[in-house]
Parts: sequence; structure tokens; C-alpha cells
Amino acid sequence: MAMRGRSSKVLPSELNKVRPEKGDNTAAYPRKMSDFEVVPNLQQSSSSVCKSRRKAHFPTGSNEKQENLISWIPENIQKKECTYFVESSQTSDSGRIVCKCGYLREQHLEDAAKPPIFLGKEWDPSRHIQEMPTDAFGDIHFAGLGQKMGKYVRVSSDTPPRVIYHLMTQHWGLDAPNLLISVTGGAKNFVMKPRLKNIFRQGLVKVAQTTGAWIITGGSHAGVMKQVGEAVRDFMLSCSHKEGDIVTIGIATWGTVYNRESLICPMGGFPAEYVLDEENQGSLSCLDSNHSHFILVDDGTHGRYGVEIPLRTRLEKFISEQTKVKGGVAIKIPIVCVVLEGGPGTLDTIYNAITNGTPCVIVEGSGRVADVISEVANLPVPKITIALIQKKLSVLFHDTFELFTEGKLVEWTKKIQDILRSRQLLTIFREGKYGQQDVDVAILQALLKASRNQDHFGHENWDHQLKLAVAWNRVDIARSEIFTDDHEWKPTDLHPVMAAALISNKPEFVKLFLEQGVRLKEFVTWDTLVYLYDNIAPSCLFHSKIQLHHVSQVLRELLGCSTQPLYPKPKHTERPRLSIPVPHIKLNVQSSSLRSLYKRSAGRATFTMDPVRDLLIWAVVQNRKELAEIIWAQSQDCMASALACSKILKELAKEEEDTDTTDDMLALAEQYEHKAIGVFTDCYRKDEERAQKLLTRVSEAWGKTTCLQLALEAKNMNFVSHGGVQAFLTKVWWGKMCVDNGLWRVIACMLFFPLLYTSFISFREKRLQPMGCLTRLRAFFTAPVVIFLMNILSYFTFLLLFAYVLMVDFQPLPSWREYLIYFWLFSLVCEETRQLLYDPDGLGVVKMASLYFKDFWNKLDICAILAFITGLTCRLIPSTFYPGRIILSLAFIIFCLRLMHIFTVSKTLGPKIIIVKRMMKDVFFFLFLLAVWVVSFGVAKQAILIHNEERVEWLFRGVVYHSYLTIFGQIPSYIDGVNFNIDQCSPNGTDPYKPKCPETNEDNKKPIFPEWLTVILLCLYLLFTNILLLNLLIAMFNYTFQQVQEHTDQIWKFQRHDLIEEYHGRPPAPPPFILLNHLQILVRRGLLRRPATRHKQLKEKLEKNEEAALLSWEMYLKENYLQHQQCQQKQNTEQKIRDIAQRVDILAELLDLDRVKRTGLVEQRLVSLEEQVHQSAQALRWITRALQDNGFGSSKDVPPVGSSKTSEMKEVQLEGKAEESQPPYHVLARNLLYPGSHTLRFPVPDEKVPWEVDFPLYNPPVYSAEHKDMAVQDPFSPNPMGRTGLRGRGTLHCFGPNHALHPVVTRWRRNSDGSIIRKSLKKMLEVLVAQYPLSDVWALPGGSLEPGETLPLKLKWILRREFWPQFQNLLKQGTEIHKGYLDDPRNTDNAWVETVAVSVHFDNQNDVEMKRLNSFLQGCDPELCIRWQVLDKRIPLHANHKELLRKVSALLGTYY
Repeated sequence: MAMRGRSSKVLPSELNKVRPEKGDNTAAYPRKMSDFEVVPNLQQSSSSVCKSRRKAHFPTGSNEKQENLISWIPENIQKKECTYFVESSQTSDSGRIVCKCGYLREQHLEDAAKPPIFLGKEWDPSRHIQEMPTDAFGDIHFAGLGQKMGKYVRVSSDTPPRVIYHLMTQHWGLDAPNLLISVTGGAKNFVMKPRLKNIFRQGLVKVAQTTGAWIITGGSHAGVMKQVGEAVRDFMLSCSHKEGDIVTIGIATWGTVYNRESLICPMGGFPAEYVLDEENQGSLSCLDSNHSHFILVDDGTHGRYGVEIPLRTRLEKFISEQTKVKGGVAIKIPIVCVVLEGGPGTLDTIYNAITNGTPCVIVEGSGRVADVISEVANLPVPKITIALIQKKLSVLFHDTFELFTEGKLVEWTKKIQDILRSRQLLTIFREGKYGQQDVDVAILQALLKASRNQDHFGHENWDHQLKLAVAWNRVDIARSEIFTDDHEWKPTDLHPVMAAALISNKPEFVKLFLEQGVRLKEFVTWDTLVYLYDNIAPSCLFHSKIQLHHVSQVLRELLGCSTQPLYPKPKHTERPRLSIPVPHIKLNVQSSSLRSLYKRSAGRATFTMDPVRDLLIWAVVQNRKELAEIIWAQSQDCMASALACSKILKELAKEEEDTDTTDDMLALAEQYEHKAIGVFTDCYRKDEERAQKLLTRVSEAWGKTTCLQLALEAKNMNFVSHGGVQAFLTKVWWGKMCVDNGLWRVIACMLFFPLLYTSFISFREKRLQPMGCLTRLRAFFTAPVVIFLMNILSYFTFLLLFAYVLMVDFQPLPSWREYLIYFWLFSLVCEETRQLLYDPDGLGVVKMASLYFKDFWNKLDICAILAFITGLTCRLIPSTFYPGRIILSLAFIIFCLRLMHIFTVSKTLGPKIIIVKRMMKDVFFFLFLLAVWVVSFGVAKQAILIHNEERVEWLFRGVVYHSYLTIFGQIPSYIDGVNFNIDQCSPNGTDPYKPKCPETNEDNKKPIFPEWLTVILLCLYLLFTNILLLNLLIAMFNYTFQQVQEHTDQIWKFQRHDLIEEYHGRPPAPPPFILLNHLQILVRRGLLRRPATRHKQLKEKLEKNEEAALLSWEMYLKENYLQHQQCQQKQNTEQKIRDIAQRVDILAELLDLDRVKRTGLVEQRLVSLEEQVHQSAQALRWITRALQDNGFGSSKDVPPVGSSKTSEMKEVQLEGKAEESQPPYHVLARNLLYPGSHTLRFPVPDEKVPWEVDFPLYNPPVYSAEHKDMAVQDPFSPNPMGRTGLRGRGTLHCFGPNHALHPVVTRWRRNSDGSIIRKSLKKMLEVLVAQYPLSDVWALPGGSLEPGETLPLKLKWILRREFWPQFQNLLKQGTEIHKGYLDDPRNTDNAWVETVAVSVHFDNQNDVEMKRLNSFLQGCDPELCIRWQVLDKRIPLHANHKELLRKVSALLGTYY
């Protein structure tokens, strides 16, 4: 619980003196925490009256979120107010009387000055300061500093951390951090070297920005807080908006904030104007304008620094115990303490952080405390003496050194010794070591080093480090610190983090995991894929689709109807397999959620043969460019994959509403098309035939479609117009004939087929080379080019005959020529029906119909046939004979338009037909604009000239027809009255063949309408239609023409495929002889039930061996293509310039770094030289004294010969790589906080531990806990190992020695086959450990021995009663490894633990006693946790128990 206040008297004048020390931006870490439960549902606002009042006070433009905040904060967050004014002996800065709380009388509540309740009582903060709803919260705006806005709230010092965390994450909208950086140090301005300042600022901001961290400081505009704020400011000024903001939270004391009155607003300040005024702040502090959030801690006092420290400590501890789940990874939020400069309060912060296991980064060169620790960090702990610390403080604290008493020096020495005993938690950032801008690396390495040295069971430690690196998105840290030779990663161990990297879109990690051996075929299982789609981005088209057959349906719509479903539709019996509820699954390595999912899926056969395809689709549909490229590089069927991705992206772009996202998708689709072109180009250069096989190979992975079909579906004109694809299409077009045959040769052979049996026509296949071969005739007439020419000849014949009948031979009774036309049309209808029902891919009638009607020419055919049938029906009815001929004439026009499709094969006419089709769309939009002018002018003209024209046909003529003809120069003669002739019109509108006359004079029959108005309207009409609209149409036509003309070749080559495919699958006989082929098809399909088959030239299913060889060849050439692309990118001029600039920067950094290193080396050499000179002087004095005594000195008097220690040795010591020898004195027994109490020990440095050493200052407190079964012994017997800093019995049962027994039960660690596992050539052990209720750590099964007992009570708790005698026999047979004093945190000066540790080792796995022991352990108390654990130095046990394990491993010669 935080302190409610302080009763000590502090003078305002003393505040200024003490403030640099007391006001250090400290963040002391807790010694006992109790408020760490998960955030529950906090109290919600329920007062409707309060709501209405606040709404009335709040501006009308406020949103609902602010209204919720206004109602939530006062009901859940309190402030503190002094409720009893007691005059203090101190005065304010202005000389006025203040209360003991530091506030003036008028700053109290009205009732505070009335003493009826508290009359005659002393001022007590616990009673006279009360909590009430806070009155300061909202948005803070720093006046005069632009748009700098932040959030702030005034909170009580007793506020639970969960409430503040709930406020920050739920109401302030902050995402939970991936890392918590607590920056502490000097609270008053200090000077840093410019280079070090720059390195610190850039490194701190980089680590916060890349990892998504929160930075927590003291929030004031001074000292280290100012440095952090300026670092954030510089980053915000230089970064783009997309990089995001950095969350910088300032936790300050409310009573020390200058100008805090402007922040008070009971209904919330939105915003509250705050003025930063450093000149007039006096002993108070201004808030830093570069922080984004402020938590102002109030204990009801004024001007007292350090009030926020307990709450800040509890809040940081609470946040660090929260679990964040992002991208499938669940991690406890790590915390690191960064220290710059600092005073005594900062030392306490570092000590408490190290005690609580929080890693610290000390910035060397920043001054004071940071430099004291940095300078002694390379020394062994025994060499850190009181004299050494005094010397360092005299140099680094020269201004305030006289304030350090002897007791303070002892305390500092003890704390620094304890800090340096945990070197794994301490990182010294040295500028010369890490280099420029590497503070971020130092911070992250400190966290990983701390995690690496934490006690973990087995593999979890490495998993935790990797999860941290993934959460931070720092692949560089993962490469350098995690994937090292220290640990061997199995590919299956990386599967959970691989899924997390995919979900959170971290392509560099995916690439790293693939390099580390993750195989996608093993990684992608059905459950994994369902899990990935369940965690897909909310904006994606596939969001919330759990079952994969739903995904398959959408993919088929995206890829086109030519593909088969990629994922099977579930059967009713397969419901548990295909409908997996996965929203609750979280990728937490420490739990059994997703890891168990992977283990469960490992034995199941994979559901698809291409997991790369599944991941590629998953990445592409989310438009994740880098991720998709990495996965595509792993694909085997790479060309089909690239074309499929292009198609999917183009279809998704149509559904996307955001223009930028649409452009990105289309650009990415074009990139994949270029990838397919690049791979196909390399393949075509190597082997044309194999490359063309890739075009027509049936791809099972992509829905049994082909690369060519995918390219056509995606309208990839660049790919289809590729020379290799066109060469293949040309080969298909010529059938089995050689492509170099002239067209005139083909026509000649069509007219006189015996020429085929000469060398007039050449064929590709050798079997067709003999001149008398009958198959030459079949091969010739089944070639698409021949079928096309014969159909053209047939169609022209049909049109000529049709025209002859319409113009010459259209009799009431049809002639034989007309019957021939009917028969001919019937054959055309049969052919269209065949095209409609032709389904070689098994798509179904509905799909085939939709594909059929998508083609424009098929629509035109249907229109022509329907018009012909309608005209024929009318023609056969005598009463409609003439309308029938008219309709047939219109049908003839449509049949003639169908001729344009024939000319698409021409390279010259084909693009022109496309231009005409495009221009038709332009004409449609033009006619809409033109109709507006035509109708508006026509109606106005008709209304002005003609009065009440009732004939509809003449109304249409006057309004539309005449107005339209006016555009082309046919201006009505009566519009201006000059050429008016009354004989050309009907005065009353009774003559059906004449228009009605305009308004005329009844006397002389002259027009009376306003001629000037009609002329002006006519001129304006002609101006806009003839000049403006017609020229607009011409410009539209010109644009369309140029646009098509630029891509003429591509468009023609793309559309050429449709014609080739049509005639490739068309029966060889032309209409009307095609009916014979239709009859053959009817017999084969209807009677013989043979399915439709596609010709192998356009779609071919290869044998497995041939397909595998072809795909391997394609994959090999894809690798060559990617390497070639990388080489081209490196040879790019811009890339070369960037590489050169980067190398110059690295070179400059190395030169700068070398200078720093040389400077440091010179300093070290000078120090070493001084030591040697000092030793030489001592030796000379000894020689002189020996000579004066006319004898030789004894060997004990010989001074030691100095040796130079190199900087490399110091670096090794600094990093803790050199193991220090065992401390000669007890360490755990001198921990400052006695366990299970709030008692603090007297600090005892190492040199003052022995009782023989004089220690006049030693005055330890006395503490003895109460025990019912307390045994009384000599209370004055001293601890045999020396001072502990505490007198009394502590929590032990008796004074003097407290006896204990600790059996160490071990066995060999074996493989499944029974062989003993070795590590570093040494055998490995397993040890029996237990975890007792209400304990967080594991321990050996043993404990304190009661008087007269042979087994500890805890051991009896583990074992069944009937096994106690057998276990006693085992102990007698065991080996005693330790007997005597045990370094225990409970030891005091007058009570200590003495234990007997016995090693019980089972050498044989079939040992009967071990099996009996296991059987008895299984039936023990269910509240206990007992397990066999691998013996390792990182096993999470009590420190003194780990020392016993070390002795056991030394006894048995095993790995430790």
C-alpha cells in the first residue's frame, strides 16, 4: 500500500536544497505487491442526473467517447484533499501561513478551517486527508506550442493500478505495449556529451517505435524527463504520419506541478490550456510538453517530491504482469529500466529493480550514480569496498559529497555489491562498445540476457526469448541473440511462432524461420489453415469464414469458373474435422493451446498437396506484398501461382472501396504478371517444347486449370502476347501442318485437295510425311485455319443466298433457295447449341450458359437467330407476310455485323474492330448528352412556334426528328419567318401529311412568333451541338483510338486466342454440312454416354513422373530468374547510390568508433602504468629497507609484482563471462528485506561480515516472529558465518541452529530406448522436486526437522506413511554431500539454519525402490506438485538448494 502522506516538517527553503537529491526521477520497485489481479468490470456510471448535468456543461459537438469518460472517471478515480487545517511553523514562498499539508488556508475546503471535530488534535495524514472524486482530467493543450495535445488525469496515491491501466487501454485508447521502458535518473538538468545525447535519443526512440513500447518517466520538464521528451519531439518532427506516435507517459506528483490550477475542471477539460513557465516555477516543476499522457499522483500535500514513486512502482509491476496477445503470440509484457545520471533515489530504483528481476541498462558517461556503477562494474564483488565507493563518490558527487555520512557510504557499498551480484540483469551501455545508435540493441539485449538467465524448465526459456523478438518485430535481435550455436532449434518448435509471424504480417521473421528449416509441408495442416483464416484481417473479404469450403467458393469466384474448388466441401460425417471452432485458440507457448493444436495435427495426413499455395492465397487476399513474395519464392508451380495471384488481386481490386488500396492491388497484380513472364521467358529460352507444356499442363493445385487459362481469366495481355505463347497459339492454329505454309497454299488445297498428296503442303509430324498417307487429308481438314477458311466461305455463301432471296426470290410460297436458307440456319442453331452445352471441364449447364453469354459475338448470334425466327414466323403467316420480310431484312443486317468477328484474326483489321467496339461505348455516353440539348431545344421550339399540336407523330417530328436533322444543316424554313409558306403547312393541323402552321396573323397570315428569339435559340443550339458536343465526340474517339493503338499488338494477340480456341474445338465441316458432325456427337454423347473431352493441345494432364520433372525444371529456372532479378537490382544506378551512401555512413561510424576506442585504450594504459609505477615504488622502498637492515626480508614482505590487465579482460569481466569464485561469506542471509515481513536489515558490506572485523556503526534492528511451538535456546549465540544485519530469531523456530534435512533424489535421464542422455559428453540427471501450496518456486523435498523427528514434516507430506521406513533406509544408504551451515534468507545474527543434504541416486531404471517411490508419489496430496526435472543450473529452485544440486553433480560427475 502506498503511503498516504508524510508528517515530517519540510521547509520551503529546504525543498530547493533537497530537491536535486529527493527529486531524482526514481521509480522504486515494490517489495510487496498485492494489487495485481486481472482487470475486472469496473464500476459504471449509473447516475442519470449527473449525466444530464455533464451533458449540459459539455459542448454540443462532443462525442460519445468523451461523455463516457466524463461519467466514468469521477466514479472510479479519486483525488486527495486535506480536510483539517493545522497551522505549520513553515511559511510559503510568499511568506503566508500554510497548513501542515503545504496548502494555504483558502486552498482548503470550507469546513477544513472549522475545528469542532479535530480540535486539539495533531495533524495526521491518515485521518485528515480524505479521498473524493477527482476534478482534473481530460485533454491537455500546451499553449503557444502549436497543436501539442495530450491526456491527463489526477489520481489518488492509493489508486489501484488496474484502474489506471483500464483507463489507459479502454478510455484513452492505448494498445497494450509490447515492452515497458521505465526511464529514471536525475530530475534536474544535467549536461551530457552531445554525441552520447544523440546516441541515447535515437536509440531510445528507435526501440520504442519498432517494438511498440510505452516509455514511462517522471513527466516534468527537467533532467532525464526532458531528454526523453526532446527525443520523442525530434522523432515526431522527422517521421511520417504512418510510422505512428510514441506513447510517452509522465507520472508526476500533483502537488509539485506548477500552474496546476489550469488543469482543474470537474466536468473534464477538453482541452485544458496549460502554460509552460520555467522562469516563475520556483521550487515546483512544469509538465513536459512532449509527453503524450500524464498521470498526476495526489497525496493531499503540496511541494513534496517523490509521492508518485510507490504508485509508479505498482503500476509498472502490474503492467509487466499482464499478458498481451497479438498475432497469436501471448507474452507477459517485459519491462526494462534505463538509467541516466541520478542521485541516491536513483540507486534505490536500480536496487529495487534488480531485486525484483527487472533488467537495467546503465548509460555510462551520463554522470553521478550511472558512472559510479559503470566504473566498478568490471570488478569482482569482493574488491568493491567502502573505501573504493567513497573515492568514486568524491569524484562524481564533488558538489554534494559532504552530505554523505559514513552510514550512507556503508549503505551504498552494500547496495552496489548486491546489484553487481546479478550481472545478468545489468547492462552497461558504453558508447565505444555498442557504437552509434545502438542503445536500442543494448536495451533489447538486456531483456534477452535477463530472460536467458532466468530460471526456466527446459525449452521454455528459448521460446520466451523468441516470442519477445517476434512481438518486438526485431529480426536482427533474433538472428544475433537467439539463433546461435547455444541452442539447436527443431523445425517443429518454430511452428507456433511461424503462425504468429504470418498473422501479424512480419515477413522478415517468416523468411528467418524458413532459413532455420521450417518446412511448409509440415507446417501447413488443415487445423493450421483454419486457424490462419480465423485470424485474418477484419477488412479482408474472407473475414469470419471458418470453414474452408466457404473460402473455396469465394476463391472460385475470384479465379474464374474454369477452376475446380480448391478445398473439398465437407461431408456430413466429417463435421468435427472441417468445422473447427478456433476463436479461443491463442499462441501461448507456455499453455497447451496452439502448441497442442500442432501436436494434434502432426499425425494427420495433409489435406492438400501444395501447402505453399494455401499460404500464398492467404497472404494475397490480404494484400500482404512482402509476405506473398517470400511464399511465392518457395512455390514449385510458380508460373501458375503468379498468374493466379494476378487474377485474385484484380478481382479483389474491383471490390475494394479505397482508391489507394485498389491501386496497390493492381500494381501488385502487374508485378505477379511480370514474374510469370520472367519465369516463362527463361523456360522458353531453354526449351520451347517444355515451356509450351507448362502453358497447357493441368495444375491440380490450382483447380485443374492451366497457366494459359489463368492468364486469359486475369486478362494478362502482356503474358498472352509473349512470343512463346503466340508461337504456341500459332502452332495450334495451323494444326499438324507446318506454320510456314503460305495461306494461298492452304486455299489452293481447299479448292483442289489432291494437292495434299504432293509436297505442296508440309506437315510437322513425321508420320504424316508419306505422300500417300490418308491421314494427311484428315490432318489438313481438321486444322483450325482450314476450318476457319471453310466457315468463312460457307458464311459468305449463306449471306449471298440470303440477300438474293430477300431482294429477288421472296415469294408467298418459299422457293428451294429459301428452304436451303432455313436448313442452313438450322445448322447454325445446332452449332450454337453445341457451343452452349459443350462442357469438357464439368462446370455445369448454368456456368456454361453464363460463360457463353459473356461473349459479345454469341449475344449477336442469338439476336440474329431470334430475329430470323421471328421474321420467318411472320413470313409464313399471310397476314404478316410483309412485316416478316422487314424483320428478315433486319436480321440480315445483324448477320452481316457478325462478319466483323471473322476479321479479328487479321492483325490489321482486328484492332480496328476493337476500336469500333470501344467507340460504341463513347457514342452511348455522347448520345445521353446530345439528347439533353435536342429535347430541350425541340420542346422550346415547338412550344414557341406551334400552338396545341395534338398529333403525336408530328410532335415527335417537331421535337426530336427536326431538331436532330438541324445538327446536320437541315434547318426548318419557317423558323425565322423569311421563307415561310403557308401552303407547306396545315393551319388547323387537319392534314395528316403536313405539319401544323405556326402562330400567324389572322389578317395577312404572317407569322407572329418572336423571330429574334428563335434565331438566338437556333444559334446557341448549333453552337453547343455542332461545335462543342461533336468536337467532344471526336476527341473521345481520338483518345480511344490512341489508347487502343498503343496496345494494338497486345490486344490483337490476346483476342486472337478466343478465335483460335473457338475453331480449334469446332467440328471440321462447315454449315450446313456441320449437321453430320452434330449427328456424330449426338450418337457419341447421347447413346454411347461418352463425356466431352478437350483437345490435348490446349489442356493436357501429364503423368506424375513427367509432371514432377517438369515442375522441378521450372523451379530451377525460377531460382535463376530470382537471382537475375537481384543482380539487376544491385546494378541499378539508384541502388548503387544507396549502397555507396550506406557504406560511407558505416565507414564514418567505424572511424568515429575507432577514435573512441583508442581514447579508451589510452586511458586504460595510463591507469595500468600508474599501478605499475606505484608497485615499483613499493618494491624500491622494500629493497632500501632490506639493505638498511643488512639482511633479506621474509617472503611475506615481498610486494606483489603488478601485471597489466588488458581491456579485453575487463570486457569479459564486465559481461560476467568469467565466473567469480564462491563468496566466502553468506549472501542470502544479508538481503536487505527480510522475507515475510516489512523489516529492513542493517546494510552489511562483504568486508564487514566477520565478527572479528570492527564495525562501530553496526546497529541492526531486532525481529522475532511469534511461534506457538517456539523452542528457546541461547538467544545470544552469534551466527557462525558473521553478521546478517538483523538480530533476534526472525521467522525461525528457535535461537541458534535450526536443523533441517534435504534429500536429493536423482536418477539418470534416459531416451525412449533406455539409453542415458548426454550433454557436453557428460551424463544428465533428473532430480525430484516439489512445489508446495502458496509458493511460486520449486524446492527439494525436505525442510526443517522437529525435535525428535527423523524426517521433515514437508517430506512426510509428500510420502505416504507406509513408505516412511523405506525412505529412511534409502537415506542411510545415500551419500552425505553437505552438513552444517546453510545460507538462508531467514538467518539472523542469533538464529540460522543447519542442514544435512543426502544424495539418493537410482542408477538402474528398473530399480525396485525407485518404482515404489514413484507409486507412492502418485498418490500424495493433490495440492502438491511433484515432478522429475532435468538437473540444470537454470532449474527454478531456491538458490541454496541449487548449491546442493551443484555438489551432487560434482559427486556423480554429471552435467550441470
